[in-house]
Amino acid sequence: MKKEEISGLIVYVLLLALALIFALLVVREYYTKSGMEVGEYILFIFLSFFIGIVFNAALFELAHAIGAKLGRYNIISLNILGFTFYREAGKLKFKFSSFDGLTGETKILPKEGTKKKPNPRPYLLFGTLLYAIEIISVIFVYSFLTGGDNSQLLKNFGFGLLVIGVVGGGMLLYNIIPFHLDSMTDGYRLILLSNKKNRDAFNDLLVIQNSADDEKVKKTIEQSSDLETTIAFSADIKVNQIYNFLEKEDFVEAEKVLDEIITNPDKKTSQKTYLEAKSQKIYIVIMTKPLEEALEYYEKEVSLSERRAISEEKNFVSTRAYILMSALLDKSRSECFLALKGVYKAYKKLPVVRQKVEIHLYNLAINKIDEAHPNWGVKEYLMNE
Repeated sequence: MKKEEISGLIVYVLLLALALIFALLVVREYYTKSGMEVGEYILFIFLSFFIGIVFNAALFELAHAIGAKLGRYNIISLNILGFTFYREAGKLKFKFSSFDGLTGETKILPKEGTKKKPNPRPYLLFGTLLYAIEIISVIFVYSFLTGGDNSQLLKNFGFGLLVIGVVGGGMLLYNIIPFHLDSMTDGYRLILLSNKKNRDAFNDLLVIQNSADDEKVKKTIEQSSDLETTIAFSADIKVNQIYNFLEKEDFVEAEKVLDEIITNPDKKTSQKTYLEAKSQKIYIVIMTKPLEEALEYYEKEVSLSERRAISEEKNFVSTRAYILMSALLDKSRSECFLALKGVYKAYKKLPVVRQKVEIHLYNLAINKIDEAHPNWGVKEYLMNE
């Protein structure tokens, strides 16, 4: 288990413990004062908790958006619990998509032509600021509504607000943790962005990950490949840099860059970036090495936990690696076809600038499997280039 997974587990256990303490010492105690039946009270608490999740998730991402605007960024999309809002051809659109965060994700892109360079600090600070304002406001309103001769309805409303505020407090605690958890918290990012080089690298990474301009992405990767940055940013930049080599099928140079990430002795690379690099490495080894050599690498260098993680990742890079793993190394037709069924769903999540090269790499893998197992009929899954 990687360090970030252990840290994440500790934080989730802490949040669960605090939630149980609040439930036992506050929620249970208030039942006798609420004037409700047991079923009504349970429904009331669950409804308050649900509203707390939705409200605080929306508040957090809106705060991110406001902070991004103040920091001179353009908003690419706003994802709240999987509900993603974005603009296309000047029109506001909506879709369901995954997100990298506790309850959502706001994707941004540095504005061009500004006098000052975009500053990510407001983007990272505003979520915490609004949470703090919310908690202070909730405590004030709760004290006002539950005191004096107010009606029981007002007192119950005040308690419901308290539950919503506590949910926000839990999200605030998660967000200010200065460690890399299962996703990058704002607290951790703020520490990384304490120096100018890392801020420049962060802005470059936003261009690489979120820009639809292929030429701009390539230029940014080339310019930022030699930046002296923290491993967290340099690894993410490098994992994108390899596409310059993959487009030319220069697997030798691509493998060199991947090895820099995979063998990084400081172990600061995120699990997501590490798995992407490992998936790319496995793909290259299977595609370029004799099968016996590829199998030797697979058995010695790819642990069972990594194989499981790659099979569960469900992104396009991991999928094209896994279909090769299952077909040529594990020789499992059922696992191969199970992965193939998820190809289109994984493809839809690809950035537009990656689609062309990814389809080509995927088709190369399908053809290699067909050579080894011509009776499997995998050519039906080829994609149009």
